[in-house]
Amino acid sequence: MRLRPPRSLRARLTAGLVVLLGLACAAVGVVTVLALRGFLIGRVDQQLTASGGRFAASLEHEARPDADNLPDTRGQAVGTFGARLLDGRVTEAAVVDNASQRSVPLGPADLRTLNTVRADGEGHSVRLSALGRYRVVAAPGDDGDVLITGLPLHPVEETVHRLEAVETAVFAAALLTAGCAAALWVRFSLRPLEQVSRTATAVTRLPLATGEVAMPGPVPYADPDTEVGRVATALNRMLGHVGDALTRRHVSEERLRAFAADASHELRTPVATIRAHAELALRHPGPVPDEVRHALGRVAAESHRMSALVDDLLLLARLDAGRPLDRQPVDLTRIVLDALDDVRALSPGHRWELDLPEEPVVVPGDEYRLHQVVANLLANARLHTPPGTRVVVALSADAERAELTVTDNGPGIPENSLPDIFRRFSRADVGRSRRAGSTGLGLAIVKAVTHAHAGTVTVESRPGLTCFRLLLPSGPLPPAGGRDRQPGLP
Repeated sequence: MRLRPPRSLRARLTAGLVVLLGLACAAVGVVTVLALRGFLIGRVDQQLTASGGRFAASLEHEARPDADNLPDTRGQAVGTFGARLLDGRVTEAAVVDNASQRSVPLGPADLRTLNTVRADGEGHSVRLSALGRYRVVAAPGDDGDVLITGLPLHPVEETVHRLEAVETAVFAAALLTAGCAAALWVRFSLRPLEQVSRTATAVTRLPLATGEVAMPGPVPYADPDTEVGRVATALNRMLGHVGDALTRRHVSEERLRAFAADASHELRTPVATIRAHAELALRHPGPVPDEVRHALGRVAAESHRMSALVDDLLLLARLDAGRPLDRQPVDLTRIVLDALDDVRALSPGHRWELDLPEEPVVVPGDEYRLHQVVANLLANARLHTPPGTRVVVALSADAERAELTVTDNGPGIPENSLPDIFRRFSRADVGRSRRAGSTGLGLAIVKAVTHAHAGTVTVESRPGLTCFRLLLPSGPLPPAGGRDRQPGLP
């Protein structure tokens, strides 16, 4: 399994400190081991030089029964090796064993190894099959032969291995202790950065898109001469600028909402008056020229459309202000049936299909506003798809929510229009024809009323398939003050 490098800054700093300390410990360990090994081998070379090669020299002559001619082992350390080479052959090879000597069998590989040792009086490390690693010195003999004296390197290797084990244990404990201490120190040093991260995360969770936003407090002061301090200072300045911008935007939204509400309210009376006078003039019993009658009809139609627009704007203004809705059990099945009957009468050229559950679907809310939502969704399908389009209205429910979908096989909504489809006065002119009577507020009202009922509405569209999905909670509505305020007019 491939190990992943640490991702957090704290883990990376801690790991970096531990790795650097580990490299330093490894360098110290290698240097001390090599230095100790060199020192001990130098001592062995000194012992070989001090022995003068007496043991190897005593092997030059064949031993006789006379004890004086036996190999000289006096003053020789146990394990001292001696050998006599003549014409590339080993004539004698022995090793000191408890103040005596014993012969050492040497194989062809040992012979080749000994023949590579130069007779220069310098120490050389070799490995003998019967004895192991030795430090040997070669010197020319009196009979044209070569005399080799050696001491075992086993004590040196044992001492070096012991040092390696001690260093490994000490360095491992040091790395473990340093790792824990580094983690604590890095954590302590990065506490201001963690506060910066928590503040930035808190900002990302705020509903910055609309409404009044309470920005979090500034990050506690840190030393501006440090990297963390500079980041904290920059974040505090950014929070201040963002807070000021959000405050100005909220004030502008409130003014725009108030203007829309006041203007809509003030327009209701004159628009109703114009509509009433136009209808009254059309009922005049006397002769009226056709041009005048046509003009009065247009005035009445446009005033009717203007009245619908004013009513929609007033509804959105009330929802923006957080006005509470009626909270009664609503038979959503009956609303769907009534709305579908109405739209069938208005557009018989469409193929309207209905998919309802066996049991009525009841949700809490405002019956009139929910009827308006369903009617707007069906009107959207009627106005923006050609005759012959198949429109399927499906309703389902479970213990937690009710789901209403309106699906058609029309031309679809352009992809670049989908993000703004629920914005006010937004129209997807490409791919869906713009029909007379559309104010661009129908889907905005759908979203605003749905959100006021703690629900959601989404749309998926591609050529040949468009689906609006409405989800409403089946349980009690949350308190009116707990709902998010809807966005103002764009």
